[in-house]
Amino acid sequence: MDSSKEPRPGDEAFDGFRMRLPEDCVDYMLFLMGDKSLTSLEAIRRAAVKMADELTKDYVWQRQAFQLETKIKEGLIYLHGTTNYGDNVEDEWLIVYLLRELSKSFPQLWIRVSDSDGEFLLVEAAKVLPKWLSPENDSNRVWIHEGKLRIIPLQTVAGVAMSKSLSLQNALAIIESAPDTLIHSTFVEAEALYRLEKYPGQITDFMHHSLVTLPRRAAYILHARPKAIAPATEAFYLRDPLTLKPFLSSSQALLFPPRDLVTVSVRFTRVLYAQLKSQRFDPLLAWSSLINAGELEVATGTKEAEQKLARLELGMKITTGLEISARNAEKSDNRVAREVALLLKDLEEDGDSTLPSDDDIRAWKDVERENDDSWMDIDYRDFEQQLDGANGLNKDAAKGAGFGDANTQADLTKIVSRFEAFLNDEGAGIEGAEFDEMDEDDDDSDDSEEGDASEDEDKEVGFDEEQFSRMMREMMGLPEEDTSQNKGNRPADKSDRGDDNVSGSEEDDEDEEIRKLMAQMESELNKHGALSLEQPSNPPPTILAKAGKDKGISAAGEDVEKHLDNEGEDEAVDIDYNLAKNLLESFKSQAGMAGPAGNLLGLMGVSLPRDEGESDEDHV
Repeated sequence: MDSSKEPRPGDEAFDGFRMRLPEDCVDYMLFLMGDKSLTSLEAIRRAAVKMADELTKDYVWQRQAFQLETKIKEGLIYLHGTTNYGDNVEDEWLIVYLLRELSKSFPQLWIRVSDSDGEFLLVEAAKVLPKWLSPENDSNRVWIHEGKLRIIPLQTVAGVAMSKSLSLQNALAIIESAPDTLIHSTFVEAEALYRLEKYPGQITDFMHHSLVTLPRRAAYILHARPKAIAPATEAFYLRDPLTLKPFLSSSQALLFPPRDLVTVSVRFTRVLYAQLKSQRFDPLLAWSSLINAGELEVATGTKEAEQKLARLELGMKITTGLEISARNAEKSDNRVAREVALLLKDLEEDGDSTLPSDDDIRAWKDVERENDDSWMDIDYRDFEQQLDGANGLNKDAAKGAGFGDANTQADLTKIVSRFEAFLNDEGAGIEGAEFDEMDEDDDDSDDSEEGDASEDEDKEVGFDEEQFSRMMREMMGLPEEDTSQNKGNRPADKSDRGDDNVSGSEEDDEDEEIRKLMAQMESELNKHGALSLEQPSNPPPTILAKAGKDKGISAAGEDVEKHLDNEGEDEAVDIDYNLAKNLLESFKSQAGMAGPAGNLLGLMGVSLPRDEGESDEDHV
């Protein structure tokens, strides 16, 4: 949004400074209508926390988990929470699912959820929104109540127009005084909450297990705090040279030295796994010998050696992330990262004797579990089939072929269908929104033009040679062509203007001279192929090519300018030089990039050298 257009203090529309959420954050507020006591709010908070713990027991939040706290602000008492979901947008939709399920259990509960984009639920349903609802007036209008999506209309029960953005206090007053006036559209709700159809199964399906080879210490930490994989991955993914400094010195002891390695199964979300797997990372000093040995084994060509190396590289990345996260735990606001630092402190005091043995590790749950990661591979043939729609999908339906998993295919199909609907919508504008109807005064003109437009709608597009010639002359800086002369129209006879008019005779002579000059100009342009769309097989030599080859663009341009300067003001300018000058200047202004002059010269079969008059730095 353009900040220059926002209301400022003193303006009539100014209603105070609006707090803006940081990027990648979702904000949620829970209000009770009727009984607004702290006891009732605390009961809801405990129910929400319990539901979240049960549903997300094995889930790994990207940065922050779902959280609620009681808040008293500006005379309002409510539950509030903000979660930073980072790169994992599934965290945001999981929170929306939790809140909707919570609203089903408490009829007096009204929930508002937004993010840095504002009312993102309406963004999902943009195609089916009523025309009166826009980003300018949708603030605080969208609420979740009893599992349904409800919207505050423009007109309240009292008939007061609320066309501008609602304040939170006004929205709550409308909900409390006239809840029946809120709109519940099944179409808007279906589009806005479409992603929730995958839940609660999506919570499990979005997890990924992979076998990883890493130090026993790291395996112990991840077993004791499985959610520590998130801050470890984030620390590795956002690493910088300063955080890697301890790994570059052989004298500094590491918290997780690469010795006593074990292979265990680690639980990720798909986003976390993809962030680690896709990163190219040169082995650090302590790990280089192990990685080099693994690469030598891979040279034998066995699949087992490749798997061992892949697990070792992934373990190196996780261990590096754990090290960075633990060393910066005191400065971190991540609770899990601080818990890892405390576990390491206990290990330092008790010694490695407390670490699990091989038998203990084998007894861990899902210690050998590994999922297929083919969902990371993109087969563009399957992708194109998915874009083709039902016909493309049915070809390999029996084989289970397709782009990504079932959820990804469903999302992609929905995106394509929405895009096709937009393209087929004759009323859609350039930004996807429908245009408002024109005023009644324009109805007659619209009707009169409608017939002509429909007649020309399906006509084949043709090439206007005269129009192209005019555009070429304008681009080259040549005088505008007299269309009447091109059509063969002769000037009026002397007798028509009077024989005694001396000035008329002089004008006739000037017209005749101009006509000859234009004919010569057109002949020159045709000779050089400037007005021809067909590329000549053997283009004639021109002063342009000669100047370009001998002296470069800058030198050629200077020669042309000198030649033009030497011409008298009343003398006819040589068309060769005029054409060459304009084309050279146009070509030089392209700075080595594609442009109209370069394309035109290519059609003429002329290839110019680089501009030797400038330094090489100008071409970088």
